[in-house]
Amino acid sequence: MDPILVFSVLGGLIVVLLFVGAPIRPLRWIGQIAVKVMVGALLLFFINTFGTSFNLHIPINLITSSISGILGIPGLAALVVIKTMII
Repeated sequence: MDPILVFSVLGGLIVVLLFVGAPIRPLRWIGQIAVKVMVGALLLFFINTFGTSFNLHIPINLITSSISGILGIPGLAALVVIKTMII
């Protein structure tokens, strides 16, 4: 094959991937964050459901859902400790 043709095809593929691949990656990242926030809200719902017998209620809003969703179980434990010890 002609080296000029190979470099032209590779350059064209790189340009196409730069234009097509760039918008997809941030949307995927935003989607993953949104799923984690929803899982965090679900975890807070279960904590509130089972915590009623212990007089424990953590409000479900964007901040607490984000903390429990992104940080996971340690974030949820931190919210419970903050609620019981500080507030």
